Amino acid sequence: MTQIKDIQPTEVWSIFDEMLQVPRPSNHEDKIQEWAVNFGKSLGLVTVKDEVGNVIIKKPATPGMGNRKGVVLQGHLDMVPQKNSDKNHNFETDPIEAFVDGDWVTANGTTLGADNGIGVAAAMAVLASNILKHGPVEVLLTATEETGMDGANGLKGGMLDGEILINTDSENEGELYVGCAGGEDANISFSYSEEEIPNGFIAMKLSVTGLKGGHSGIDIPLGRGNSNKIFFRILNDASEKLGVRLASVDGGSLRNAIPRETFGVVAVEESKAGDFAALVDEIADAVKSELSATEPCINISVEETELPANLMDEKTQANLTAGIVACPNGVIRMSNSMEGLVETSTNLAIVKSDTVTKSVSVACLMRSSVDTAKTELASRIKAVFELAGANVTFSGAYPGWKPNMDSPILKIMQEVYNNKFGKIPETMGIHAGLECGILGSNYPNWDMISFGPTIRFPHSPDEKVNIETVQKFWDFLVVTLENIPEK
Repeated sequence: MTQIKDIQPTEVWSIFDEMLQVPRPSNHEDKIQEWAVNFGKSLGLVTVKDEVGNVIIKKPATPGMGNRKGVVLQGHLDMVPQKNSDKNHNFETDPIEAFVDGDWVTANGTTLGADNGIGVAAAMAVLASNILKHGPVEVLLTATEETGMDGANGLKGGMLDGEILINTDSENEGELYVGCAGGEDANISFSYSEEEIPNGFIAMKLSVTGLKGGHSGIDIPLGRGNSNKIFFRILNDASEKLGVRLASVDGGSLRNAIPRETFGVVAVEESKAGDFAALVDEIADAVKSELSATEPCINISVEETELPANLMDEKTQANLTAGIVACPNGVIRMSNSMEGLVETSTNLAIVKSDTVTKSVSVACLMRSSVDTAKTELASRIKAVFELAGANVTFSGAYPGWKPNMDSPILKIMQEVYNNKFGKIPETMGIHAGLECGILGSNYPNWDMISFGPTIRFPHSPDEKVNIETVQKFWDFLVVTLENIPEK
């Protein structure tokens, strides 16, 4: 097995290997922030951690480059903690078990954290190098990007001096990103009362597993299954035809990850248990046929389990089921201005019941590069769930990043890439929430761009980063810094 730190370029991979040893799930970033602060201070560089957890490290220009415009290299420190259900891993304490798999680096049953760890490692490698040529460089490492962009939202103006922002959080080598979608969370809550289990009923555990999941923005056009939608598709039929009752449900875990697994406990008349199992098999066959091209490993199963203490009241079950079945999910509209780009989407990410509070929480993440389209989608989701008797609120809204096709750094990087690799990189927008839109509101003078190596299936345990493209990403960054224009 090849050691991660020995892969070329070693200056990047060795730092990424250090990061693999430091736990850094969103909202538990103290250790990785401490690592970043110590990294900067060990190089004798001005290093600051602000009140929201952002780390800023400043490196002076190398000899002869002091007249160049200042560059801010930006990435986020946190990673999405997703694992397979059979994997024993604590993201708050355990290192990531990364390994080389052919042309890729991936992890053993968990997310890898190449999103955005490789970009952060490259920025730190610039700080550590004593041979690169560059003007003034500032590295901005933001906090809690994955669950709310808290660091970007909390960054104060005046802390950074650069004129150019290079974000390292995009995931297709050979593409330059000049725009991104904005987003907003829909928070839905049902309250229910408990009812006793009727005589003659048995409990069954219904499981939807084996889906790929993935990033709810980048991977949303791939047509993958949503375990929550599938679970309630089954429950909808089973309750109408067989009187199946719901006791509890637990589906999805992160608003920005397509849900891969949903589990629930239901009650059914013992005399109808066979009919229920047959119905589950029938719908499972249909779902597998519908998703055969995108979800080859989907598994839908039902088995008898211990009786729960109570059931959800029948009316709330019906309303919850109707709301989930009717809720928009997936790609809503493609962009008219950029071919192949999703304009608007939503991810029905989480459905969880709580027997203590007697409530069910539902979370959706809406994305759009058109603010009015996002507002209209929010109205649709609100209408669906309010008709179903739920309480609906919205939070965590962040702006998109409007493309500037006349960007000077875009033209420089197009020329650098063409000279080095023999072709002009594609100029793209991304259906994901890069921090550029938020950061630019406090630093409106910044000329901004985003690029990165090729990463596949972020936000899922299938996450992997292509080794060859990390080398190209690094070489491109190095030559770009050499070619930053004078002030």
